[in-house]
Amino acid sequence: MYQYNDWDEAFVRARVAQFSDQVARRLSGALSEEEFRPLRLMNGLYLQLHAYMLRVAIPYGTLGAGQLRQLADIADTYDKGYGHFTTRQNIQFNWPSLENVPAILGALADVQMHAIQTSGNCIRNVTTDPFAGAAAEEVADPRPYAELLRQWSTDHPEFQFLPRKFKIAVTGSAEDRAVIRAHDIGLRVLDQNGQRGFEVIVGGGLGRTPVLGQTIREFLPEADLLPYLEAIVATYNVMGRRDNKYKARIKITVQENGLETFRAAVEEQFLRTRAEFGGADQAVLADLKAQFAQPVFKSGDTGAFDAAYAADPIFRSWVDTNLHPHQRDDHAIVTISLKTPGLSPGDATSAQMREMAALADEFAHSELRITQYQNVVLPHVHKGDLPAIYARLKAAGLASANVGLMSDIIACPGMDYCALATARSIPLAQAIALRFDELKLEHEIGGIELKISGCINACAHHHLGHIGILGLDRAGVENYQVTLGGDPVAATASLGQRMGPGFSAEELIPALERLMLAYLDLRAAQDERFIETYRRLGADPFRAALYDTEAEADAA
Repeated sequence: MYQYNDWDEAFVRARVAQFSDQVARRLSGALSEEEFRPLRLMNGLYLQLHAYMLRVAIPYGTLGAGQLRQLADIADTYDKGYGHFTTRQNIQFNWPSLENVPAILGALADVQMHAIQTSGNCIRNVTTDPFAGAAAEEVADPRPYAELLRQWSTDHPEFQFLPRKFKIAVTGSAEDRAVIRAHDIGLRVLDQNGQRGFEVIVGGGLGRTPVLGQTIREFLPEADLLPYLEAIVATYNVMGRRDNKYKARIKITVQENGLETFRAAVEEQFLRTRAEFGGADQAVLADLKAQFAQPVFKSGDTGAFDAAYAADPIFRSWVDTNLHPHQRDDHAIVTISLKTPGLSPGDATSAQMREMAALADEFAHSELRITQYQNVVLPHVHKGDLPAIYARLKAAGLASANVGLMSDIIACPGMDYCALATARSIPLAQAIALRFDELKLEHEIGGIELKISGCINACAHHHLGHIGILGLDRAGVENYQVTLGGDPVAATASLGQRMGPGFSAEELIPALERLMLAYLDLRAAQDERFIETYRRLGADPFRAALYDTEAEADAA
């Protein structure tokens, strides 16, 4: 893991002191809320429906055990004993009082954490594959590049007041777990003829105008990464609209000007920025690669795992669902589900945080990852330790064997917390998960992505769900639109298609039951996933099931 250098330490401490003074002036009345707003947003502090919310950065989703313990202590001391993990691989505290925020930021700084640039019209937290450095199919660990981008973008003098927020994702794997086509810039690490480089994707984003990013460079040499990205952001900073915030994202800039015009402007700017960089960033990158070296892996017998897998069907179900192949055959990547049916998706209590930290210390080289699916990962686990880990997770209420299944729902905070939301997300997610747990259909249905957003800002990425649900207000009544056929994976990325009129909360769950039963009848084979059946047959039979239109279903 990356460790702060002297500059990092001094910078974060200076920001804590600066914001502490700003908070004191707000509390005294010397600053109005209008004056305070841009200052607090620069430090990750939002004003939600009922209280302030502090969004803490977890750069590229990598977290040390000691850092997670500190987050647990913050949850107990300054919040309500829990934290909410987000689709941006961050954590949010929903109930801090303003006077306590400086103390929270100080506690974060004590463990090399902060809340800088988790909000505002700047380059936000860089996200990446939560299995980085561990996945068997990985080309290269993307985290050194993500850290290089973090250092470059932090307090960048030109990019603190962009037309709108700006998000970058990078993956080093053939299997895209970073959702790179839904970002302002998406990067895929490539090895081409023995040379390391990147496919560069630009202009993706969701919200009220969902757009999948387009490839602006098929292959960018590794040495050109920072100057080329600087050229993209600088070009956007000039060309991006500032007259209408709904049209200010880079996706609109690319659409309105056309990819070729935008590319030409970027390439012209790139010639200047490459000369200015002069390759100095490559020494930094070399040092970062050394810091992200793999740990010294445990060796030994995996007999305990083999015996438990053969003897215990419940353990076997958890292994089959929640584990991913590691680069070493005697290791596994463990995903800890924060989606226990009936509970709030993505929430973890302070006790659960401490137990996950203890498991990381004992079994996983003191390292954890936060996923875009609001779960937690132990990236390097020896298979012989899996039975002990499972027993501990079960005791902590963290052993749900549902990763990638129907109840592994992504849900935004919705109207329970968010001032922008137009409908509730959390209660609906809880009800759906409970119902399909009761039906015992999850494993029969198999891999599926269900995402629920409480407004058109799409924080839960509903456009990319195999099943997407968007909550809206219809004359004071919550109404839920359903989209089908979305896919976040870059190679097959697609936006969901709206099926028809929305449903009330009471109508929605029976409609989803009909949808899933129809899928089970329509699939060509037991291993044909929902998204594959949908692509093969088209929308009509699934629309008919949702709306219970027998004639259409018979015709299909």
